[in-house]
Amino acid sequence: MQGFFYLILWLQKNSMEQTQQPNQLNIEISEEIAEGTYANLAIITHSHAEFVVDFVNVMPGNPKSKVKSRIIFTPQHAKRFMKAMVENISRYENVNGTIKDLEEIQLPMNFGPTAQA
Repeated sequence: MQGFFYLILWLQKNSMEQTQQPNQLNIEISEEIAEGTYANLAIITHSHAEFVVDFVNVMPGNPKSKVKSRIIFTPQHAKRFMKAMVENISRYENVNGTIKDLEEIQLPMNFGPTAQA
């Protein structure tokens, strides 16, 4: 798993430079994983050896949430991932305009209907 993000970044960089490579890697994804998991909160912790990113879906009006996914990076892969995110956000904003920070958007934490049984 540690080489996964490096591999994706390497493939992204090299696919822009060349359209076909003789030694292509075939990456498969199951239907379940392809559906994805929604998260609106990321909790990042680290030690000297790894970065841990927990992805959480926090629902308004619900004080309890569960971690939906956990990704563990080496420090080197965490930095590569950060650079890839910065580059991709820049590309997105060039096409779609600046993404506003949540601090700029004042949303009440109790938006939406209250769930009733």
